[in-house]
Amino acid sequence: MELPSLALQIQTLPDSPGVYQFYDKDSKLLYVGKARHLKKRVSSYFNKVHDIGRTNVMVRKIRTIKHIVVATESDALLLENNLIKTLQPRYNVLLRDDKTYPWICIKKEPFSRIFSTRQMIRDGSEYFGPYTSFKTVHTILDLIRELYPLRTCNYDLTPTNIESGKYKVCLEYHIGNCKGPCEAHQSLHDYQQNVDAIREILKGNFKESMRDFKKQMNELAADMQFEQAQRIKEKMEVLEKYQSRSMVANPRITNVDVFSIVSDESAAYINFLQIAHGSVVRSHTLELKKRLEESDEELLELGIIEIRSRFRLTTREVIVPFSIDLGENLKVTVPQLGDKKQILDLSLRNAKFYRMEQLKQLQIVDPDRHTKRIMSQMQKDLRLPTEPRHIECFDNSNIQGSNPVAACVVFKDGKASKKDYRHYNIKSVEGPNDFASMEEVVYRRYKRLLDEHEPLPDLIIIDGGKGQLSSALKSLDQLELRGKIAIIGIAKRLEELFYPGDPVPLYLDKKSETLKIIQQLRNEAHRFGISFHRNKRSKGALQTSIESIPGIGEKTMTALISHFKSVKRLKLASEQEISAVVGLSKAKKITDFYKSTNSD
Repeated sequence: MELPSLALQIQTLPDSPGVYQFYDKDSKLLYVGKARHLKKRVSSYFNKVHDIGRTNVMVRKIRTIKHIVVATESDALLLENNLIKTLQPRYNVLLRDDKTYPWICIKKEPFSRIFSTRQMIRDGSEYFGPYTSFKTVHTILDLIRELYPLRTCNYDLTPTNIESGKYKVCLEYHIGNCKGPCEAHQSLHDYQQNVDAIREILKGNFKESMRDFKKQMNELAADMQFEQAQRIKEKMEVLEKYQSRSMVANPRITNVDVFSIVSDESAAYINFLQIAHGSVVRSHTLELKKRLEESDEELLELGIIEIRSRFRLTTREVIVPFSIDLGENLKVTVPQLGDKKQILDLSLRNAKFYRMEQLKQLQIVDPDRHTKRIMSQMQKDLRLPTEPRHIECFDNSNIQGSNPVAACVVFKDGKASKKDYRHYNIKSVEGPNDFASMEEVVYRRYKRLLDEHEPLPDLIIIDGGKGQLSSALKSLDQLELRGKIAIIGIAKRLEELFYPGDPVPLYLDKKSETLKIIQQLRNEAHRFGISFHRNKRSKGALQTSIESIPGIGEKTMTALISHFKSVKRLKLASEQEISAVVGLSKAKKITDFYKSTNSD
């Protein structure tokens, strides 16, 4: 049976909320997406050319469109999330499942055991988590064991078994870690009261335990049982210490989930903080690998649905950095000020740190991929036709109008290539003229590269504003290179980036990697140019000084300049040091000359 055309498939799509699926000619699933209006959203793929090439490639492969209509957009979000995890389409963001995360289990049995596990058995037991690391689980379990004596054995403590004397107390009883329920030394009611208190702690509610401990301490103190009261006080201090370590918000802020997002060209990082009774009781960062040009709004919605599903969250309010649609049953708060804004900033900081860690690891483990990511980000940020693998930056130096020089530094794959650095003496310009000097240097650089058939750069950066950029363009015009090499100028004051023919400068995020690399190029060009300029001035002063010494010819002068570099070093040198370069008789003439000039 011949399939209907794509135009016909799109035309017959409903306007309802739902999920759409794209298939190729071999009926292989390419992409799953959700939409508030199926027809409008699917049509948008076909009525424009997309900025990212992968989207265009995917659209060209689509042959069949299927859809599932649901009642609300919230249902569409959930369904999209489940289909992506189950079917793993090629062009969707990557989502990982939670099979390896640990949980804390309160076992459904008489005298409940409390332990960590990676498996959920649906036998009525309670599970708290999942937690993102066993370190967190061990910390919580250590806290619980310090506060409440619990059994660790796996005995079947039914009333019949206890009454028959089937079990005997173990070492845990004798060292005070268990109260011996196996021999009826502790009642089921007393034990389960401890379990109830532990359950509240696992939920993030410390108030009940603190209140019970305080009541016990006061009663023991009133009965003159000061040693027991001191032990209870120590338990309260342990609980207070753990609670203060996790307290970050106003205690009135309770039962909310906080989500933030940081993204780059290839991935998005969504941080989640669970707040209960003013404390952070859980934190997790989810990494989503981008496949198409997914927006932060789309990624955050998908990430929230995934995290709420993974951690079985039931809270009715979420705090996020911008407005998103999660359905009518969930309150979305976008704070601007106050404690909620501070919690959101904390979440954002966690997401940024996580991203930095991942990028550092990537740089070590896979430097080629790291370079590719940076180059791709620079291409996007600077609106370039190709990745700027080869960048050259120019800077002029003519301090106080003397010894005008220029420098060209070269970066390849985002790193300095010092063997390709070049410095220039300005030849055709009289006096301090930055514009004319820039025109001369750019012309000389690329005339030589063309003559020697050397590769041209992907990007030229001019240290200066519109004037220096215009001068560099004149040289490119003479060499017929305008349009063949991308060129921009960077102004020092506000880090403005100027493009040929565009009066409005581009401003990059001050923390972006692209701007950091441009600044590094500019600073390196300035450093290289200044060091050459100083060296040239020192040699000039040295030459003038040596020319004043009677009996010293040009050959001797060249040797002295090459060895001592500056007047200061020559004056401080001993007669023996100078003689090693030019011989004893000339060394004596030089030292006598400087002694006489110093005495004057």
